[in-house]
Amino acid sequence: MRSTRRSGQACLLVALLVLAACHRDTRKRIAVIPKGQAHLFWQSVHAGAVAAARENNVEILWNGPPTEIDLAPQLQIVDSMITQRVDAICLAPIDKTALAGVVERAARQNIPVVIFDSPVDTQNFVAQVATDNYAAGVMGAQRMGKILNGKGKIAELAVEPGSASTMAREQGFEDTMKKDFPGIQIVDKRYGWSDRAKSLNVAEDMLTAHAELDAMFGSNESSTVGAAQAIKGRNAKVRLVGFDSSPGLLDDLRAGLIDSLVVQDPFRMGHDAVVAAVGKLKGETPEKIQNLPPRVVTRENLDDPDIQKQLHPDLDKYLK
Repeated sequence: MRSTRRSGQACLLVALLVLAACHRDTRKRIAVIPKGQAHLFWQSVHAGAVAAARENNVEILWNGPPTEIDLAPQLQIVDSMITQRVDAICLAPIDKTALAGVVERAARQNIPVVIFDSPVDTQNFVAQVATDNYAAGVMGAQRMGKILNGKGKIAELAVEPGSASTMAREQGFEDTMKKDFPGIQIVDKRYGWSDRAKSLNVAEDMLTAHAELDAMFGSNESSTVGAAQAIKGRNAKVRLVGFDSSPGLLDDLRAGLIDSLVVQDPFRMGHDAVVAAVGKLKGETPEKIQNLPPRVVTRENLDDPDIQKQLHPDLDKYLK
């Protein structure tokens, strides 16, 4: 009798285990790995990725390094996701060369990779979803040429070597200034290393070295924040064309300290990157290069409803 009871209990246990396996979450797992997590930009990317995950019934594994210069931690995160055998990876490479190897490793293991925000030096990816950063730099230069009436001296507060997205912006800006506005001279260019405090120090040094400056260009959020703080601290009569947005930058734009901001659509970027990964997992062929258009925001158009929607995605709806 006891043997029969034990046999029955064993059968019941096996049945429960089988039932549990049948009800286990079978959703596809997509790793989304940003360059950093501190800035509002990456939070907006996260929200867009979650929105796409809900629409397509997939699971998002969100993990990234603390800041945009933490290359080694990002490499470790990508390696970990490959080891976990996630179904797909969406990656914003901190360095276009250093991340190429892990992208190729994922491809060899049949894990599709979607690149977002910034390019990588390999073609072994499924799709790339990013702002047309060269065009964004062109737009910044055109705005600069307009507000200076084609004449003056400016300084460029860049981000860091190796960051393909910001390098493209800077190249677009510089090429357009040289071609279309020969009366405007870029007298200084330095890197803020994607750090607000470092960018502030660099901007202060440039203002000290060039008392004749008419304007500055910042090619990302931290560069623009540093430049704005330096101009404000010196009470300098220097115009500022910046890049990206944050609550503080929008306040400075409204107050007139910043002339204009070239902005991206990070929510859409995160959303469309996950959609591309889902499409590949379904056997589709996503468009290889998906460029998202930038736009220039000024005090005059800041309150336009479509701009407000882009600048202020509903993060609470997706991240809480």
